[in-house]
Amino acid sequence: MITLTERASLKVKEMLAAENKPGLFLRVGVRPGGCSGFTYGMGWDQEMKEGDATFEQHGVTIVVDKDSYPYIKGTEIDFKESMMGGGFSIENPNAIASCGCGSSFKTALAEGKAEKCDD
Repeated sequence: MITLTERASLKVKEMLAAENKPGLFLRVGVRPGGCSGFTYGMGWDQEMKEGDATFEQHGVTIVVDKDSYPYIKGTEIDFKESMMGGGFSIENPNAIASCGCGSSFKTALAEGKAEKCDD
């Protein structure tokens, strides 16, 4: 399961409303790259693919492709506001290491494809 906190759900709903396109859902996944090996991806989609895992959290549909799911199973996505702005944060129980910015990770079973950091 992927968990979207209530705060994150409210932000996603706000952003979806601004898109003004019925049928959109939140797609979450990973791809090789980043400082630690894998990077997270979040975006809008309206097409389901074979093998997609689907979750409903606080009225938001979250979809994860079958290749990404093993790397992010159990992940919690939150949204945090601060004086510097706001952003989504990801707590992934499968990550054993991550980069300083928190957008790249590796797991005990897979290292992905690490790239040079842009400090």
